[in-house]
Amino acid sequence: MEVVAATNNQHKLEEIRAILKDIGYEVLSLDDVGIKIDIEENGTTFRENALIKAREIWRLTGKASIADDSGLEVFALNGEPGVYSARYAGVEGNEKDKANNKKLLQNMKDIPENKRQARFVSAIAFIFSDGKEIITEGYINGAIGHEEKGDNGFGYDPLFIIDGLDKTMAELTSEEKNKISHRANALEKLKKELIQSASQNTNK
Repeated sequence: MEVVAATNNQHKLEEIRAILKDIGYEVLSLDDVGIKIDIEENGTTFRENALIKAREIWRLTGKASIADDSGLEVFALNGEPGVYSARYAGVEGNEKDKANNKKLLQNMKDIPENKRQARFVSAIAFIFSDGKEIITEGYINGAIGHEEKGDNGFGYDPLFIIDGLDKTMAELTSEEKNKISHRANALEKLKKELIQSASQNTNK
């Protein structure tokens, strides 16, 4: 079954494809279906933004759609950067990640070691071609380091030290990350719901 992902982000696409392929879903990017759109994410939660994106792609294509909204919540910063994670420093393009990480480190420069806890959050919205909606959420807990480490991640991955591993997200391989990431957790929950939904439809 084809499902259109509301993204052209290769990192997200690879993670979504890796987890959904074994239950028969072919995940298409926006480029694959010829859509060029910048959807305004004006929700106040990750769930709201994921739904906004999935509903717009479903409306445009009539196909099943999937959207992720994810980001970093730092408890000492009252949940910042939160839903503004991608645009925290107000920079676009190739320098966005560096600018966001620089701003985060600056905002945390006076926060002691035992107060640097954070978590990554991912909300996944899936809309079937008939309009039925599923939303799942996933989390991974950790802390914010004092410098970037690792070359394998993107976004805040080089700063995020995973609880119990003493490694940043960017120090993991893609395979390791796909097993434990916030997006992987949300996708695994989604996969279970999709399997359950297919089973219910078969039994009708």
